Amino acid sequence: MSEKTYYPTIGLEVHAELKTNTKMFCRCKNDPDEEKPNSNVCPVCMGHPGTLPTINKEAVKHVLRMGVAVGGTIADFTEFDRKNYFYPDIPKGYQISQYKYPLISGGELSGVALTRIHLEEDTATSKHDEGDYSLVDFNRSSVPLMELVTEPVIHDAETAGKFAKELQLLLRYLWAGDANMEKGEMRVEANISISEDPKVFGTKVEVKNLNSFKAVEKAIAYEIERHRLLLENGEKISQETRGWDENTGKTFSQRKKEDSHDYRYFPDPDLPKLKLREVEEFLPEQIKATLPELPREKRQRYMKDFSIKQDDVELLVLNPHLASFFEKAVVKKTDAQLIVNYLLSDVVAIQKTKGDVSFGLLLPEHIRDIAEMIGENILSSRGAKDLIALLYSGGGVAKAVAEAKGLIQKNDPEALKAVLAEIINLNPKVVEEYKAGKVASIQFLVGQGMKATKGSANPKMLQDILITLLS
Repeated sequence: MSEKTYYPTIGLEVHAELKTNTKMFCRCKNDPDEEKPNSNVCPVCMGHPGTLPTINKEAVKHVLRMGVAVGGTIADFTEFDRKNYFYPDIPKGYQISQYKYPLISGGELSGVALTRIHLEEDTATSKHDEGDYSLVDFNRSSVPLMELVTEPVIHDAETAGKFAKELQLLLRYLWAGDANMEKGEMRVEANISISEDPKVFGTKVEVKNLNSFKAVEKAIAYEIERHRLLLENGEKISQETRGWDENTGKTFSQRKKEDSHDYRYFPDPDLPKLKLREVEEFLPEQIKATLPELPREKRQRYMKDFSIKQDDVELLVLNPHLASFFEKAVVKKTDAQLIVNYLLSDVVAIQKTKGDVSFGLLLPEHIRDIAEMIGENILSSRGAKDLIALLYSGGGVAKAVAEAKGLIQKNDPEALKAVLAEIINLNPKVVEEYKAGKVASIQFLVGQGMKATKGSANPKMLQDILITLLS
């Protein structure tokens, strides 16, 4: 086994479709769910001669908001360029993109430094028949596409996967895009190299169109190992573009990697130059004022204000709908973790069963009242679960429903003594085991007491009474 140490270097390029009413350079509808091919098209996005594009202002705003959210610098000047290459999904023979003057420079996300964020148009969709021909659907052609490029500062597959997840989350928080990878709304490309010298880059290989977080991590890990084996065997690594085969768990060669000069970039003569600082709504302070609370800010606030478990914080950040319900339910910091527990276990379980992310007739004050009843020792954990299900389906006043359904804990010692005396009589073997020193046996008797009282008894009181009766 070789003793050589190799240092991986990874940079990511991420394309994300933006959520706008119309396409990037024409008035056609931007509808990622359209199933009828070539229905959202016009002469502009089909690349007909003599047509003129116009810039989608909302798409520009989305990228500027993303830039401010990651701490990037908004350009004073920007322009669109023509990226020239021929492929069936590019009807004009070039893609309108940005090269020398991107909208955003710099920034940082999830601990990863960013190079740039720019705006371009998406391509059409090629559909390959099993026979000898392919079809092209132009519905996606010219949809606004954000491209984000990281610095080559990632050194392992896991960090790359975490970055991609955080970017998807940020896009959703900003309402800039849904970024559903399985639908192709967010695509990740990884540039990977390894070297014996951490200060020197190796030969770069690009793996394109990774359409899941798992694929991102697996493809990068595979490429790092492939490079290592090549170098160990004295072979050279080719600079190329590769694809990822999910079925085999391997990458495969697609073509020799192009350099930027191969695309013959030049400014698009049909589109105006943009001096962003001359447009008031594009100023950084104006853009910042439109931003919602960002994922990293929400994490920090939840940890500080509620002192809930970090894993629970992450689940709430990932589900803004659930987080909003949680915040409306919490009044006392001391109840926060209990409320989170019931939301993430019982409420989410009901939603999954019903296949519905709504809360039915359950209200935030219901969960708050349940936490208070537990704190007052009048509702057991079992009773709380049953009450949540009842309120979800039928609504009402939490305490009144609990009383009507017999869920309020029975704390009358004399009444509980009578119940437990019967249980002791019915379980002589368990009683004998307990008296012989098997202390855990008492939990069985407590469980029988909870069953007999339909979960309405205080389990601690049951245990105390049992100990007294069996001593």
